Amino acid sequence: MDKKQLEKYRKKLSEKRNELVAEFKKNVNYQKESAADEGTQDLADKATMAYNKEFIFSLTDAERDLVQLIDESLTRLEQGEFGVCSSCSNDIKNTRLEAIPWAKYCLNCQELQEQGLLE
Repeated sequence: MDKKQLEKYRKKLSEKRNELVAEFKKNVNYQKESAADEGTQDLADKATMAYNKEFIFSLTDAERDLVQLIDESLTRLEQGEFGVCSSCSNDIKNTRLEAIPWAKYCLNCQELQEQGLLE
């Protein structure tokens, strides 16, 4: 992969990481604001608020996992291993990297991983 392509992927990964961090900070601020409003809510409002908090916590877990995958991809990029499957060492197709720049497996190995056949 040439330097121009690598720089394009570095930019995409960094932008996505910054977007996720900003969303996480927004959620944290929302949680703080909603905690201040809890004293004046009726039972239905409290149930809705509990559901929203649970939903936000699940989002932040997924976002945290995605940030970790992005960080790992940036590390692989720095080490010259970006675009290479972490399992079989084959090249990951550019079409896959365009869609999911943090992909660490080629399509075949990703399918094996999803089936629990790859560690």
